[in-house]
Amino acid sequence: MTTNSSPQPAAEVAATPSRRDDAALAAAHAPRIAIESVHPSLELGRFAAKTTVGEPVEVSAIIFADGHDVLAAAVSWQDDQGQRHREPMRLVRPLGKDIWEGSFTPTRVGRHTFLIEAWWDVFGTYRDELFKKHQAGVPVSLELEEGRRLVVAAAERSGDELREALAEIHQRFQACGSDGERVGVMLEASTAQWMQTADARPHLSCSDAIYPLEVERKAAQFASWYELFPRSETDDLARHGTFDDVHRRLPLIRDMGFDVLYFPPIHPIGQAHRKGRNNTLTPGPDDPGSPYAIGSPEGGHEAIHPELGTREDFRNLVSAAAEHGLEIALDFAIQCSPDHPWLEAHPGWFSWRPDGSIRYAENPPKKYQDIVNVDFYAEDAVPSLWLELRDVVQGWVDEGVKIFRVDNPHTKPFPFWEWLIADIRDRDPDVLFFAEAFTRPAVMTRLGKIGFNMSYTYFTWRNTKAELTEYLSELNESPMRECYRPNFFVNTPDINPYFLQSSGRPGFLIRAALATMGSGLWGMYSGFELCEGEPVPGKEEYLDSEKYQIKLRDYTAPGNISYEITQLNRIRRENPALQTHLGVAFYAVHNERLLYFGKRTDDQGNFILVMINLDPFEAQEGAFELPLWEFELPDEAALHVEDLMSGHRWTWQGKWQSIRLEPWHLPFAIWRIHPVR
Repeated sequence: MTTNSSPQPAAEVAATPSRRDDAALAAAHAPRIAIESVHPSLELGRFAAKTTVGEPVEVSAIIFADGHDVLAAAVSWQDDQGQRHREPMRLVRPLGKDIWEGSFTPTRVGRHTFLIEAWWDVFGTYRDELFKKHQAGVPVSLELEEGRRLVVAAAERSGDELREALAEIHQRFQACGSDGERVGVMLEASTAQWMQTADARPHLSCSDAIYPLEVERKAAQFASWYELFPRSETDDLARHGTFDDVHRRLPLIRDMGFDVLYFPPIHPIGQAHRKGRNNTLTPGPDDPGSPYAIGSPEGGHEAIHPELGTREDFRNLVSAAAEHGLEIALDFAIQCSPDHPWLEAHPGWFSWRPDGSIRYAENPPKKYQDIVNVDFYAEDAVPSLWLELRDVVQGWVDEGVKIFRVDNPHTKPFPFWEWLIADIRDRDPDVLFFAEAFTRPAVMTRLGKIGFNMSYTYFTWRNTKAELTEYLSELNESPMRECYRPNFFVNTPDINPYFLQSSGRPGFLIRAALATMGSGLWGMYSGFELCEGEPVPGKEEYLDSEKYQIKLRDYTAPGNISYEITQLNRIRRENPALQTHLGVAFYAVHNERLLYFGKRTDDQGNFILVMINLDPFEAQEGAFELPLWEFELPDEAALHVEDLMSGHRWTWQGKWQSIRLEPWHLPFAIWRIHPVR
């Protein structure tokens, strides 16, 4: 006879009596309540959804259990200081979908968390059954005794005030002269409220994850950006502009309604392979070079270009801007001129070619011969390069800069950004990061998930009614609505949109209206208010680009649209419905060249309608539908309306109205509406 000494099969081990008993015990302690589809969440809590301070966070989940017992649920949330709070959730209609909703309002900036709790509502179940039986005329004496015992048990486990309230309920119950009166006591709303407070929460279950929530300051969702090159703030092409020169522009930029004043890189510019006018490789002796070729013997990313002024001059400008209600934003471009001090001090941060040269930056078909890139994963770069870059950002934060526009973040490692942004914001949660990323949607969304507070968008290339409707709708859907805040820049030093190259003043007004009304965040690069659009033939680039030369401008030149921009920014400030990209609704208008949409606050106290003629050359007209149903009004009802550009007021009667928009006059209309009561 042979002996088999092989291990006992796993299936047999699992089937032994002791294992079976343990499994049964574990099953008996498993949650009976299912909590699914929690919102807002990103990848089951891997990343934090975004909100802003003071904004209600709407939380929902699908919650259900076996049987017919009544459930109760709450959202339990913790603020950035570790203080815990709880808000009730309610089952919403239609009841068969098992959707529960609740909300809470963060009052502090910083990382918050929340989870969903659900439990068996014993008294709620009891009241539901008691009501049904009493209504059906079924004797309920036994049920009333069960209810009395529930109240007594709740009182016994409660503290002083709650115990007294429940004891008083019990006394009134006992003093009743009939079962009908006793039923009334048990079904009173106040009884339910006190019993809910004393609930022992049997079968308490929690969501599988604790969900992070990044609560940011208002400027992460609502701000108007203005971009300028400080070196062009001069009255003489032979004289480099300075920080002191920027002071005179501050009142004008403020008066146009802007909140953020953004500068391209302000650091020393290298000489090696310096670019000349219109991106030529043969610069003249006085060509200032591209500010994105960062670094020279005067310093690198931590330094200031000597011709702009001193560090004290910069500090004075930050302070003066703040006095005008403007916040300075800086460019954070992780790239180097071949003259950057890092190449000599830290050659191990770069990738060198076999012949000892270093590859310059490219983004085909664009070439940047004056720029070289660091290698984040070079042997000598981890972690010293990462720490150096973090210290660069922190250094500017220490100078009072709280907003950074990050150049091409999608070409740098995701783990680097997730670490750096968290590190900086852990120390100062008011710091914001703006992603200059024009790339694939999944990549742009990922940048939002890992910490970027806002991003450039495809808005620049969305011009038709169908394109704009689809894109604005996409931004309002998950996962983008939870993590991606669009900043609708109408132009940049790098992008002279084809639409603006030939559409004249009406085209600039159209794009300004789309940007300001479409998103809580929008921006423009100086010259837009002058309708500058002369291109390099066949390219989305500016002829005589300011990236390579100093540019003089007369901001009062005839044909400017500064007044209209001022009005658009004023309208945004005065109407909370316009201070986000969320909540857009498109309505019917019988013309494919007219874009018609609305935005409103949750309480409908602020309801805005926007109509934009997308044709910069021809007048467009058509019948359009008033959203009377949004106010639960019949088709023949009336609405008060105010034209927010002109201030004119009148009343619309009936569901269908008509409009004509002439681009040479004003290619858009913005109305604030409310019902006639």
